[in-house]
Amino acid sequence: MIILKRGLIFSVQINTNIYYYIMASSYTSRLKLERQATGENSGNWGNLVNYVLNRIDSTVRGYVAVSVAGSANVTLVSNTSTTNTDDSSTDDQVHNKIIEFVGALTGAIHVFTDAVEGDYTLFNNTSGSHVLTFANTGHAANGVVITQGTKSIVYTNGSTIYDVGADLGEIGVTSLTSSGNVTSSANVTGTYIISSENIQIANDKAIVDANNNEQIVFSQTASAVNHLDITNAATGNNPDIKASGSDANVGISFTTTGSGFIKFNDAAYNPEATLTDGATITWDAQAQPVAKVTLAGNRTLAAASNGVAGQFICLVVIQDGTGSRTLTWNAAYEFASDKAPTLTTTANLGDLFVFKYNGTKWLEAGRNLALTLS
Repeated sequence: MIILKRGLIFSVQINTNIYYYIMASSYTSRLKLERQATGENSGNWGNLVNYVLNRIDSTVRGYVAVSVAGSANVTLVSNTSTTNTDDSSTDDQVHNKIIEFVGALTGAIHVFTDAVEGDYTLFNNTSGSHVLTFANTGHAANGVVITQGTKSIVYTNGSTIYDVGADLGEIGVTSLTSSGNVTSSANVTGTYIISSENIQIANDKAIVDANNNEQIVFSQTASAVNHLDITNAATGNNPDIKASGSDANVGISFTTTGSGFIKFNDAAYNPEATLTDGATITWDAQAQPVAKVTLAGNRTLAAASNGVAGQFICLVVIQDGTGSRTLTWNAAYEFASDKAPTLTTTANLGDLFVFKYNGTKWLEAGRNLALTLS
């Protein structure tokens, strides 16, 4: 004979003996807390209550460090055993509020949690420069990457992980210090001091004005080794823009669009350099495009070095206080009818020569002789 007793409990009478049977417990879907059936677990409630309290304790405030070393995916341990009645977090990793991932990664991995709702604070404290993605079991494609060395607050609806910090919008702070990358898709305003790290701007991204119009667009070159140095200046000095890099010779190129021009609203000039007088006078067209030299004897002018086709240079040749000094021109200088000029012989007067480089020779573009210089 079978006798039903209070819903989940039933008894079976065999001959004169009565045997009682109790239906199995069930568990909550998220925290896996054991739900007691009526009249169940007589004499064992202490252990079961401790199990439930420990589960709640770890879910609210628990911390566990999980080794994910290697290149294999890791599924966090989820323990629903009623014997899990101590405070150990290692045998039930899923139900901890804070999880720190440790170990050296040798490949990109996924770390899987239960496919139920929840929230976590995660710390990717691994090494090895590989990607770690946190996802629900069975939903690898809907996970989020936890950047190495960073902490993230995430929540899940059971199938998709969401990074709370990914779309916080504008954040107001009085001070921000970072030893790694700072990434923002929102506006960043105020004064920021970059003391030990670079500002990384993605290819073809810009600094924009208050109306979100581009002011400066930064474009990258693969394996770039040369760049610009911009230096401000103290009172009485000019700011400096300089070409720099690992190449020995680095220039600066200006390019307009369409039929545009490069416009200078104020005077532009090359400082006049003084060439060193000697038996053979050397002239660097790159460093000394505008130059002068005072002859203290009969001299030879060497071919100007470091020229580029299309470049103009000029030179003032000055007689010293004695005068009548001669100058022999290198064959690289080309004059009308292949006839080199005769210098003014009067003491302290100067002769001005202008040349244009065609890639092979310095072609005379103009001259002005017997100039009084002071």
